[in-house]
Amino acid sequence: MKVNQWTLGLAAVGLVSLPAFVQAEEASQHLLTALSSTTISGFVDTSAQWNLGTGNVNNPAIPFAGPSKADGFNLNYVQLTIQKPLDAQDQWAAGYRVDLGYGDDLAVFGTTTGNAGIKQAYVNLRAPIGNGVEFKMGVFDTIIGYETFERVNNPHYTHSYAYGVEPTSHTGLLASYQLTELIGVTGGIANSTAPLINGRTTASGRAESYKTYLGGLTIKAPDSLGFLAGSTLYAGVINGAGSTYRATDNLYVGATLNTPWAGVKVGVAYDYLGSSNNPGAGLTPLHADAVSIYTSLKATDKLTFLVRGEHFEQSTGVLSTAGAAPTRILALTGTVQYDLWANVISRLEVRWDHQADGNGHAFGSVDNSGPQAGDRRNAILLAANVIYKF
Repeated sequence: MKVNQWTLGLAAVGLVSLPAFVQAEEASQHLLTALSSTTISGFVDTSAQWNLGTGNVNNPAIPFAGPSKADGFNLNYVQLTIQKPLDAQDQWAAGYRVDLGYGDDLAVFGTTTGNAGIKQAYVNLRAPIGNGVEFKMGVFDTIIGYETFERVNNPHYTHSYAYGVEPTSHTGLLASYQLTELIGVTGGIANSTAPLINGRTTASGRAESYKTYLGGLTIKAPDSLGFLAGSTLYAGVINGAGSTYRATDNLYVGATLNTPWAGVKVGVAYDYLGSSNNPGAGLTPLHADAVSIYTSLKATDKLTFLVRGEHFEQSTGVLSTAGAAPTRILALTGTVQYDLWANVISRLEVRWDHQADGNGHAFGSVDNSGPQAGDRRNAILLAANVIYKF
């Protein structure tokens, strides 16, 4: 350790202890070295939302856009991410990620019981096995789905019905391996399908040894496929149990496809949820499936048009309590995104949801009561979404 002349002078007259000073400086340098590779980022997500029609008709089955956000302005979610990414040159690289959040959306996400706390936190490791295996241990986002919890990463302000039937987070161990440049696999084990940090299936009456298993496969199209080059196909499966006795299977297949037209991309996704019968616990089987189609057109560097179409079916009570939402729904969402300011995502969105199950449950008012309760076959939502990324 190099020590300057001023420090040597102070040590000579007994005003400082040189060994202690050197140790403190070495510790400080070690801390600075560790922090130099740490990044801090995040975003602030805000919106203004109107549910059109008498009685503020809404669709309570839409994740993160239910009654509490109707007809007003909202602070949806604030996230601060502290991360040390894996060093690409280090075979034994180590890092971490912590996502800290605040907002009503976090309570729905489920890792905490309130609207402030940890959304995601894990240790990230790489081991030089074959092409290199990467591990996450701790609390991590689920491995399936076309959309993510964070709107900043999604094409639309509102989430799809498919997102609503997927797990959101797990506490466990996840391994990822790149078989080739174009094919990757993911596998893991977690406490449960429920997102609550450190949650156990013992809370639902199952044995402590009962775990949740995750698997995924990613395939990227090679350059030889012409305009499809770079397109991706992903399939994933999750089997386990959450906060009830139910054993649940989630299946997902999704693809993002390039097209012959510059700036145009198409996405398609299929989600299935099925749970077992458990008469002893007073539970009947549940099921849901969703088909979602996405189209995006990047008209200019700043202007993008996005459309999502959905067909969703559920047994009563999958996404909402009995009577609160139809069991078969058609939905169409259109979004215009214009990036006028640097680091800002600004969107205008209109969404139409249609009850398609004949004489089944219709959309009700905000509190599902009053003259508008259960007699609306259409729900229309208009929203503005502004997100600042830092």
